[in-house]
Formats: sequence, structure tokens, C-alpha cells
Amino acid sequence: MNMNPLVHNQEIMAKTMPSERYAGEEDFFAWQKRGRAILSGLLGLQNFEICDECFNIESQAECEEYKEYRFTVQSEANYYVPMVLRLPIGKKEKYPLMLCLQGHSTGMHISLGEIKYPKDESLISGGDRDFAKRAIEEGYAALCIEQRCFGACGSQPDGSPDCERSSLAALMLGRTTIGERVWDVSRAIDAVEAHFADLIDCDKIYLMGNSGGGTATYYAACIDERIRCAMPSCAVCSWAESITAVYHCTCNYIPGIARYFDMGDLGGLIAPRGLVVVNGALDSIFRKVGVEESFEITKRLYAAAGAPDACAHVEGPEGHRFYADLAWPVFKEIVERLK
Repeated sequence: MNMNPLVHNQEIMAKTMPSERYAGEEDFFAWQKRGRAILSGLLGLQNFEICDECFNIESQAECEEYKEYRFTVQSEANYYVPMVLRLPIGKKEKYPLMLCLQGHSTGMHISLGEIKYPKDESLISGGDRDFAKRAIEEGYAALCIEQRCFGACGSQPDGSPDCERSSLAALMLGRTTIGERVWDVSRAIDAVEAHFADLIDCDKIYLMGNSGGGTATYYAACIDERIRCAMPSCAVCSWAESITAVYHCTCNYIPGIARYFDMGDLGGLIAPRGLVVVNGALDSIFRKVGVEESFEITKRLYAAAGAPDACAHVEGPEGHRFYADLAWPVFKEIVERLK
């Protein structure tokens, strides 16, 4: 006799076939359009409204490696998102842009390679999470976005993320934290197009992140077609081998989504734009087998979209971290194919 509700729900999950899984019997792009609309509704994006961005540059600086702009954008009425844009020095033409999203950490400063808390150093030196620093080295401009419930946007006094209360309140409003983060990414792109188009090539906008940042990267690329290639790390995995198998933060959950999609199905909403899925072979919370299962589904969808070479899977040998030296060459190869 089963008296464990978690086990019961996991059993239901194992028997659930996503109703919107692409079966090849209809036009792929018609399926994709419908799927994107369904996902948008599940994220609660219908409950957001565009507002005056109140764009405000707070500071500018320049050093040997980059020029920096720190600014805020009002993404919703009375909610402001801090951002940092860095551009490499010495290039005359417009820059391609990499948007950088940290996961459950002390904030976006880690993408910049800045240490504010003792725990930050290990995330940078042992996890390649200084995304913006590497992007600059690769010749990209880098835009760091403070995600909701992290860093300056809702962290705890010791810098730890504080997702649970905000995520549960969002659910009461028909929203999701993932939807909120996706919304902020789109408003960041709006701000770049409006204020930095003389410096940034707005046809070459890319997005990357690890863990919670990888999750937001994946969903934002599903929704916003301006993102030309996405590189989510330690995030893309079947529900059964990730967020329903082991404990995860409340911000990962989207009511009802398993009835329509598994995570591999969502990759089809990104095709034929670029996608580089990164994982760690020893990651205990986004398990290897679930990553592989998801990517196999996504590969079939990319083939259906006529772009089998626009997606790739990169696996690092360790655990829940980014793998810059492995991932960046593959990312650049995919970007080259998209030209």
C-alpha cells in the first residue's frame, strides 16, 4: 500500500506522455508556434505588462580590457533590474553580445569575476562562472543581469538567494519566477536595442547561464526569438531525473507543464536557432541520463526544423558547474554555422 504522496506523483509522472510532444504529423513550425504560446501561458507571461523602462545609467568606467556601463531598467511598474554591460577595448565594428545569468549564488557580480562574499571565490575558480570575463576574452560584449531573488534583487543578508517566498507569491498571482526572469531578459534586450545599438550588433545576441541561470537561459530562448544561440548549463534534464527526483528550489517549478512538455520537447521551440546544452557527468541534481534523454528528443526536433547541426551537447567530467574551455569552442562553432 503506497502512502507516500511524492512517490505517488513520481509514478504518475513516469506514466505521463506530454500532450504537445511533436509527432511529425503536422508542420513543424505550426507546432512550434502553438507550443510557444502554450509555454508562455504556463509561465504566466500574459500577466505582465510593458511599462516605461526608466533607463538610467548609474556609472561608466574604462580600463585596459573593457568599457563598462552600469544601469537599471524598469522591467515592470515599480520593479527595477540592475545590469552591467562591458565591451572589449580596441574593436571598431559593433560587438556580438553575450547575456550572462548566474544561478543560485550571491549575484551577477560573479559573472564579472568580482568577489563580494567568501563563497564567491570557489564558484569562480572552481566552476568557470565568471561568464562575462570569458566573453570579453572571446571578443564579445557581455551584459550581466541581476536575476530575481539573487544578489541585489532579493537575496538574504549573507548573500544567499531567497527564492521560496517570492516564488510562492508569484504562483498566487498566476505567475512564475521563471516567467519573471524570462521577462527581465527580454526587457534587457529591449534596452540594448534602444540604447546601445551603435555599439552592439543586435542581430548577434546570445545568452548563457549555469544552474538556475541555465534554466532561465533555456526558457528565455524558447520564448524570445531575438536570442540567436543559447548555452544553458546544468539545467536541461528530464523532469524525472531532475526537479521531481531530488530536492530543488521552488523557483524551478511551473504548474501543469509536465502535462504538455518534458524539457527536451522545449528545445524544439528554440530550433533552428542555436543551442549548446552543457552538463557535468557527475551532477547529482541534473542527472546525466536525464540530460541525454532530453537532448535526444531535442536533436530529433532540430532535424525536423531542418537544422540538425545547430544544436550540440557538451559534457564536462565533474559535477554541477560550467565548463568554459569545453563549451566555448563548441558554441563558437555553432554560431559560425548559423551565419
